[in-house]
Amino acid sequence: MVQINFWDEITEEINEEELALAKKVIEHILQKEGCPFDCEVNLTMTDNDGIQAVNKVFRDMDKPTDVLSFPNCDFDMPGEFSQFRDEDVYFDCFNPENDYFVLGDIMISRDKMLAQAEEYGHGVTREYAFLIAHSVLHLIGYDHMEEEEAKHMEAKQNEYLNDLGITR
Repeated sequence: MVQINFWDEITEEINEEELALAKKVIEHILQKEGCPFDCEVNLTMTDNDGIQAVNKVFRDMDKPTDVLSFPNCDFDMPGEFSQFRDEDVYFDCFNPENDYFVLGDIMISRDKMLAQAEEYGHGVTREYAFLIAHSVLHLIGYDHMEEEEAKHMEAKQNEYLNDLGITR
């Protein structure tokens, strides 16, 4: 099970469709990755100004981006949850109120999401699902700094979205 703490800095309302799609994508990825825990994710929708401010503070990049991912725990190996079985050692990874494994935070620029959907010629739903999938893979230790890592991560993103029928 996944609990999503959802904030929309623009409308200040919860978009139930966005929340449901995020939950569907996250749960599918975690199931495919063999996550043994109930998980918690913080998801914030913002605009270009909001994400630019965070990007500047945390990445020293004074420009908007489409999505930012802030993992709560460091994975020794991407998608390998077994290291976290000892909650005494990894107590910071679990929410003490519900014992959920806290994956981390996702921040999406709605401005960038809408522009990229148009630029890439696919729907907003596909772009949103892609950004969620991309970010969740970061939260569980995947990266794309090296060419091989990028190919592996991209293949996983495509596989998981295709599984759900969310295609370009």
